[in-house]
Amino acid sequence: MPYIVDFENVSTVGLESSPVAEALAGLRANEGRYYRNKYDHAFTVSPASEVPEVVERVSRILKDERDIVISSRPLEATAFEVDGLRMAYVFYESGLSINVMYSIDAGGKRAVGFKLAEGMEIPEELASRFKFARQKSKLAGVIRGSFFVIKGEY
Repeated sequence: MPYIVDFENVSTVGLESSPVAEALAGLRANEGRYYRNKYDHAFTVSPASEVPEVVERVSRILKDERDIVISSRPLEATAFEVDGLRMAYVFYESGLSINVMYSIDAGGKRAVGFKLAEGMEIPEELASRFKFARQKSKLAGVIRGSFFVIKGEY
């Protein structure tokens, strides 16, 4: 069942099995606040099992672009369009959040972003490939993030 992310009263609903559930909930709320403030969009997530096509699309892009396979179990996912961008998010049990930003217009921005919830280790499949920058968030504490540009067509 879809869940509208509340960034004023942060909840671990749907993320309880994560060892960093509270930090991951803060990271998810941080994304919700961003989309509400910038685009007036209600950031809504569903259990990953209810939106397998979103998880499969993100997984396929990771595999095709960089031969990356995420070992953690996906807990929640969402996909939506806003301001000419097709967005997809997957939140993993480990505390990892992956987003795919894909401009609908040819030549627009297309990238994969990684965010690590506070308290989690960098996943082995990403550790040797990416440097992670730190950013502070009132909702999520310290978020470490990285990204790469998508070269293929999806």
